[in-house]
Amino acid sequence: MNWLRAELPKDIYKADEVRALDKIAIKELAISSYELMCRAGEAAFEALQTHWPHARSVAVVCGGGNNAGDGYVVARLALQQGFEVCVVAVVATEHLTGDAEHAWKDYCQSGGAVESPPDRQGLLRFLTDISSASDVIVDGLLGTGLTRDLEGDFLDAVCAINTGSSPVLALDIPTGLHADTGLPLGDAVLADVTVTFIGLKRGLFLGVAPDYRGRIEFSSLGIPDSIDLDPLPTDLRRLTPSLLKASLPPRAPTTHKGDNGSVLLVGGAPGMPGAIRLAAEAALRAGAGLVRVATHPESVASVMAGRAEVMCEGVDKPQDLKPLFAASDVVVLGPGLGQSAWSKSLWEEVLSSFEGTLVLDADGLNLLSQAPQERENWILTPHPGEAARLLQTDVTNIQSDRLAAVRDLAQTFGGISVLKGASTLVAERDHIGLCDMGNPGMATAGMGDVLAGLLGGLAAQSSNLRLSLGRVARTGVLVHALCGDDVAASGERGLVAGDLIEHIRSWVNPS
Repeated sequence: MNWLRAELPKDIYKADEVRALDKIAIKELAISSYELMCRAGEAAFEALQTHWPHARSVAVVCGGGNNAGDGYVVARLALQQGFEVCVVAVVATEHLTGDAEHAWKDYCQSGGAVESPPDRQGLLRFLTDISSASDVIVDGLLGTGLTRDLEGDFLDAVCAINTGSSPVLALDIPTGLHADTGLPLGDAVLADVTVTFIGLKRGLFLGVAPDYRGRIEFSSLGIPDSIDLDPLPTDLRRLTPSLLKASLPPRAPTTHKGDNGSVLLVGGAPGMPGAIRLAAEAALRAGAGLVRVATHPESVASVMAGRAEVMCEGVDKPQDLKPLFAASDVVVLGPGLGQSAWSKSLWEEVLSSFEGTLVLDADGLNLLSQAPQERENWILTPHPGEAARLLQTDVTNIQSDRLAAVRDLAQTFGGISVLKGASTLVAERDHIGLCDMGNPGMATAGMGDVLAGLLGGLAAQSSNLRLSLGRVARTGVLVHALCGDDVAASGERGLVAGDLIEHIRSWVNPS
């Protein structure tokens, strides 16, 4: 049976919620816990064969709990398929109980043997040797229950696995990674692939998890989506391409530019015209009917160069913005704005006089941190440094609990908050979307400007598309990430923000 799902599910759970899901499945479907363990092992072995089809030797490193039991099942299946199998028990097998003991005995009855070095030095030497000699290492040490720093034999085992040269398959979650925060507890296994079961864990997406988890494979272990899980609703969901089709239907044949909204972008201080230019073109490519830029007079020529569709006006003083507000549905405030007296006067004019939808980015956010206020009809798009200034903390605190940070932003400032970074989060007051698309090549100047313009262009169309502001933000973040992945197909290093713009049109027109 094929146990792996082609696509990851949307819902993401805390570790204790997944354990509750496990119990619900056992009760509702009358599946024994050992049967679920066997299915997990089968799914993991399927992932191993899928990702390393030429592998003929496997080393399985086991602890003492259910994660170890999954490992013993993998070892048994590999042995039955003619693999050269080495099982290393960090916890002596005489200490195994329950399903893990059952799995170990089944492995032994299939002819398997277990290596259990008698002392710490022997264990470390043995693990170091097999971590390079085997085609694949399977991490069955510890699962989602770990809550304190690794130590002793477990820490040694993780270090040995990480210093080896063989690829690593982690079972459920890499050992040492906190299942809720995605932060390493002292150290964590560096996996090439992680196969996870029953439900997606938050710790596979948050914190620094992308540095440890490798590719994620998922198995529901045969538990149907129709099972009643109402007692365990989740407020954290992945953004998936299906969102685009639901949000961006084809336009009616009689559509005219007035139906698609008007965006005004404010920014581009002297020496910084590129940011507002990138944002303006992104707004156009997102489908806005009309795009205007209000910028410093010295920046007008640079903004206009090569994109005649952008209407641009030099603005000396804040009063010059008033006539532009009347013709605008959305204002994007911040790209290249700076924090000069000119910048602050425009910022104050927009926030005091414009009543429509706002998108705040870059220095629009930095100025907000100096004069905090709440508003429901805006989207804030901070990176961790800007978020730290908004919440009067530091980047370490933001990154150590990104979920709490994005919730605080939404609660403090109202509207929609987008906390950018690996696994960008989009928060309304009672719902958080997580985008696990995108790539490290997008960590470059101007990328946030493209996102701000893209969000502004989609927000301008929200009335015609009947989209809430939260849906606008989730859709824009996903389109931005997918464009980045398109560009990265030819290499992440050297990717620049402007590369994304030509890909926006294909993603905002989902087939």
